[in-house]
Amino acid sequence: MTQTARNSDRCPRCAKGAMLTDGSTGEMFCNTCGFVATERVEEEGPEWRSFSKEEGENRTRTGTPTSLAMHDMGLATIIGQADKDASGKPLTSSMKSTIERLRTWDSRSQVHEPVDRNFRQAFSELDRLKDKLALSDAVIEKTAYIYRKALDKGLVRGRSIPGLVAAALYAACRNTETPRTLTDVANGINIKRKDVARCYRLLLRELDLKMPVVDPIKGVARIASIADLSEKTKRKALEFLKEASRIEVSAGKDPMGLAAAALYLACVMLGENKTQKDIAQAAGVTEVTIRNRYKGLKEALKL
Repeated sequence: MTQTARNSDRCPRCAKGAMLTDGSTGEMFCNTCGFVATERVEEEGPEWRSFSKEEGENRTRTGTPTSLAMHDMGLATIIGQADKDASGKPLTSSMKSTIERLRTWDSRSQVHEPVDRNFRQAFSELDRLKDKLALSDAVIEKTAYIYRKALDKGLVRGRSIPGLVAAALYAACRNTETPRTLTDVANGINIKRKDVARCYRLLLRELDLKMPVVDPIKGVARIASIADLSEKTKRKALEFLKEASRIEVSAGKDPMGLAAAALYLACVMLGENKTQKDIAQAAGVTEVTIRNRYKGLKEALKL
């Protein structure tokens, strides 16, 4: 706890002691009689923030954090409307006209650059997708990073901007192991699934992206929530999937299909009344897939 004395202020009660300020709680009190004059003092120093290594060296900056998902990365500045200089004195008439002209060209340059227009449209679509698919900020930042790399390589030219955004988003979901299927992303942005898949394959090939294998365990909670399954059934399905992974029967299988089959197997074992159709619709797979994976799991686990 740090305490700073304010010798100019004497205690209003005993008039003998000096007023001290507690740096951690903000209380101002007398060092002699203990009288608390103020319970909380407003912070007078700079509002610190540190979002990167560079900013960590200068911790007096304030404002919104930088983000790749903003067309200007949050770094754009505007020329204010106040016609005054740094000392507060009004500008001369000639300087006013110069500043007004600079202000006009500054606003034009921020809107009419082709790359800037592209980013505005792309990240506007991305912002809508974030709300529709309930995605985290980390996934959005990764998506913006992949899209910027695609634009630098000239992959956007002649292709649909929403299609590239959807493909970058699906790649980010795969990279961060967020359980969102290609169909989810395509439906969220209202584009055909095959168009998003084509753009996704293009990104993988041109940007040399390495995608981790999707763990079916991560899809169990999502399917169980949509299908309104009990916690007991979900835990049983997780046990089945862990055992299947241990004996290596899950390799090469569709993760969502395998998760749905494990949930259906758990429903059968525990007597929960759910059909293959219910779980198939929740998982976004066909009933045939569930039947095939169900038979495979049952034989492999010897149930």
